Amino acid sequence: MPGFDLKQIKRNDQGILGAGILFLLLSFFILATKTKPPEVLTVNTPSSVSTRIAPESNVVLISIDATGKVFFSISDKNTDEKRAVIDAVDKARNLGLTEAQKKAFVRSNSFAGVPFSQLGSFLSTPAENLKSAKLEGIPVTDSTNNQLLDWMAAAKSAFENKKMELLVKGDNYAKYPSFQGVISAFKKNDLMKFQMVTNPEGVPIGSELSKVKDKESKSAQ
Repeated sequence: MPGFDLKQIKRNDQGILGAGILFLLLSFFILATKTKPPEVLTVNTPSSVSTRIAPESNVVLISIDATGKVFFSISDKNTDEKRAVIDAVDKARNLGLTEAQKKAFVRSNSFAGVPFSQLGSFLSTPAENLKSAKLEGIPVTDSTNNQLLDWMAAAKSAFENKKMELLVKGDNYAKYPSFQGVISAFKKNDLMKFQMVTNPEGVPIGSELSKVKDKESKSAQ
C-alpha cells in the first residue's frame, strides 16, 4: 500500500496538496546509474521508462526511505562544496564541530542523516559502524523545525557559481508528510526544480541510456 491515499486527505488540505502538485510539475524523472544513496539506507524507488542518466558531479541528493526518514548527501567529486556546506551549517546552528568531524563529512560516501543535536557524534562514528546504526533522519515534518531548510540553504550557497543538480530519491512507500517537508525546504530556498530518481523499466532501444548500457556491456567483455 502506498504511503498516502489522496482520498484520505481532508478538504482543508487540498490547497496544500494543490500547491505541491503544481510544484511537482517542474520536476522530471531520470535514471540513477552511478549516483547512489548511502549504503546504510535502503530505498526502493518506483519504476519508469527513462532515457536520461543521473549526473555524477554537482549533485545534491535527498533520499527518503520507506519510514519517511530523510537523508542529505553531495556527490563525492564536490569536496569543496561539501566543506562549504558543513562549515555553513556549523556556523548557522552554532554546532561547534571539530575539524575531524568536518573532514568526515567531506570524505567519500558521506551523508547527513540525524538532527543537528546529534550531528557531531554522528560524524565521529566510523563509516563501518554506520551500517548498524539506527539513524533518525533529518527532521522535516515539523514546519517549525524543518532542519532540511538549513542544509538546502548551505547547499544553494555552496553551488552559487555552479549548476546544482538537485535529485530526490524516494522510496516507493515513503510517507507523504516527509516528502511534503522536503518540498517545503526546497520552496523556501527558491529551489523550484529538481529531478526524481527512478529504476529503469523497458529502456527504449537507441536511447541515450540504451547506448550507455551497450558500451558498458562491450567493455565488460
